[in-house]
Amino acid sequence: MRTNQHGFTLVELVITIVLTTIVVSFMSMFISGPVRAYTDQGRRAELVDVAENSLRRIARDIRRALPNSVRVTASGSVVALELLSTVDGVRYRDRPPPGNPAKRLSFTAPDDAFNSVGTFSGIVRPFSSTTHYLSIYNVGVPGADAYELANVITPPGTRIDIDADSAPGEDNVRVTPAFQFAFASPGQRVYLIDHAISYLCDTAAGTLMRYSGYAIAADQTDRDSNGELLGAGADATIIADQVSTCSIAYAPGTSQRAGLVTLELDVSDAGETVSLLHQVHVDNVP
Repeated sequence: MRTNQHGFTLVELVITIVLTTIVVSFMSMFISGPVRAYTDQGRRAELVDVAENSLRRIARDIRRALPNSVRVTASGSVVALELLSTVDGVRYRDRPPPGNPAKRLSFTAPDDAFNSVGTFSGIVRPFSSTTHYLSIYNVGVPGADAYELANVITPPGTRIDIDADSAPGEDNVRVTPAFQFAFASPGQRVYLIDHAISYLCDTAAGTLMRYSGYAIAADQTDRDSNGELLGAGADATIIADQVSTCSIAYAPGTSQRAGLVTLELDVSDAGETVSLLHQVHVDNVP
């Protein structure tokens, strides 16, 4: 008996492979475009998120800065922004309540205790610290510059105690040893400062770093590098990498007009760059 056998010839197999290759090539052309677009979009979104979060972090610190404490300097590929961070602020009592003159802050002699008009809301009372500072009427000029740690700010190591006073809506502030502030504030403003903060944007290293908790220096050029800040005891945190361009400009303004910090940050990855611009108003009324 003769049986019939069925199968593919070599020619048929080659034709099938060629046709399959053509179909797959066309499919990859249609699929690769959307996949590449999705990948690019995800990368751009990540770059925008990095830049935006970095600028918002800087802006949040700037808004808490002691009036007239923002300063900017540049050296080589590094741009440095520094400020003194406030925990809280109230009005000090410039006139004594009836029968108790000790609750008034004196500017004619060292004073170790006074009352505030209003209470501190950024701390838990009773409060005691030797690492915080009190500042009154910092205008950022020689003789009235908080970075000098004299005249308008309590010296390092001063003990500051804050408790609720028996008078409703007032706190009692005690300073040890007693300190004489050089100038009174027209608005009776007193600020509680916890530490200095610096941002270093290094385009050569491609990083934006935040430093805090270091010893304050009068000259910013002594605190405008990673080595100087770490040597002064700073805690360092990386805020962004892949930084290609960084620009920080500061216009101090006047007592009638707010200052303005302009921040511009470019971050790059895989040949793409995202640029963001952010401006922050600074209240410099001491």
